[in-house]
Amino acid sequence: FDCRFGKRTLVFGNTGRLPHHDMLRYDHDTESWWQQFLGEAMMGKLIGGRLKAVPPRLESLDQVRTRLPYRKILVPRAPTARTYVTTPYVRMDARADELAYDLPKGVRSFERVVVVGDRAWTLRLISKRRRLEADELILTWIAGQNFIHDAKWIAFGRDVGSVTVSQRTNIGLEVGPYDVAFTFAAIRPVGTIYME
Repeated sequence: FDCRFGKRTLVFGNTGRLPHHDMLRYDHDTESWWQQFLGEAMMGKLIGGRLKAVPPRLESLDQVRTRLPYRKILVPRAPTARTYVTTPYVRMDARADELAYDLPKGVRSFERVVVVGDRAWTLRLISKRRRLEADELILTWIAGQNFIHDAKWIAFGRDVGSVTVSQRTNIGLEVGPYDVAFTFAAIRPVGTIYME
């Protein structure tokens, strides 16, 4: 999300609250609480406000280097900083049966979905087809990104690939706002989940 809201540029912190298993953050300026998935203020001075979604790029470092060969990568100099090659979230998705949601048959709580507006597609479906067209949207999957929840060392995680969502406009294709999320976070705001 774009952190600019009106004339303010918000700086966020974590409230430690997880309603519906989705993090609530707060802005330091007004202490309003914002729902992570929707970017909407749920309580406080800015209640009902919504941050503008921006097009993301969730891809591997190799993919970034190929796409942008002359860009610099920021790496912390502090030896105590957490290394980028490991994850503290090992097997987080193994708790799939702990969350009881009204999901379509065959979709698990911790399955990853690609969300655009009120529609979502399982990553399983997109990776199987490699390219999927839905109205004005083109969802494209390429191999080369490891899953961070499989093993402490990310390099040993299974390849879940990267997704890009492009939208047809009157001036051509543009990358639009989308999210890659677990189903449990997406199920409330999403109307339809496509899986086959």
